Amino acid sequence: MPINQPSGQIKLTNVSIVRLKKGGKRFEIACYKNKVQEWRNGVEKDLDEVLQISNVFMNVSKGEVAKAGDLKKAFGTDDRNEITKEILNKGELQVGDKEREHDLASLRKEIATLVAEKCVDPATQTPYSVSIIEKAMQEAGYSVKANKNAKSQVSECIKQLQSDSALPIQRARMRIRVTIPWDSAEKLKVRLMESAEKVEHEEIGEEWSGVLLIDPGQFRVISDLLIKEVKGKGRVETITFSATASTSGN
Repeated sequence: MPINQPSGQIKLTNVSIVRLKKGGKRFEIACYKNKVQEWRNGVEKDLDEVLQISNVFMNVSKGEVAKAGDLKKAFGTDDRNEITKEILNKGELQVGDKEREHDLASLRKEIATLVAEKCVDPATQTPYSVSIIEKAMQEAGYSVKANKNAKSQVSECIKQLQSDSALPIQRARMRIRVTIPWDSAEKLKVRLMESAEKVEHEEIGEEWSGVLLIDPGQFRVISDLLIKEVKGKGRVETITFSATASTSGN
């Protein structure tokens, strides 16, 4: 920082700004972008690690530091630490247009990658490439939400692709093996069939064992059923997550 820089004027570069409008005025703090999310998620608890400089501004880019009187009037306190925390928690993270476009493009690709991992072409049971999923997302008009992570947007994206794109798509199926005592088989098989799309194989002996093709969402349902009905005497094992393995040798 230049020695002869006028007091009250602090020039900062390569910063992310968090802005909060309160009491008719705009207040800003200069932060490290990745640390803002870590603070809000509770990962980072050290304020000094989040802030590029411990001060509150009226305008970061112009180096205009907020006056004590304005802070007191707007926030009801002159404790800059408390004021900073309020701005950090409630303020809006300012992002440049180019950075915003880059972040959204990266998030879109991450969502497309997760969808490609979880879904297949229902006719061939083979996965799609990420680029095909991205094109389908564009066709369906899927809007990426910048304030949510990729994982939380996957289910909604799949539903929109199924309803608004021409791409035939379904979630990859899970192949599991269920083993239950023979004396419970007759009672439980009906309920297992309700959760399965297909029974691929059955073995009958002292125990009943079946290989089932299910929607991944049914795995917990079946696990809970075994815990409740056979109390530890049954087993459920994952064989494959995607249905692609069953078609590779055909």
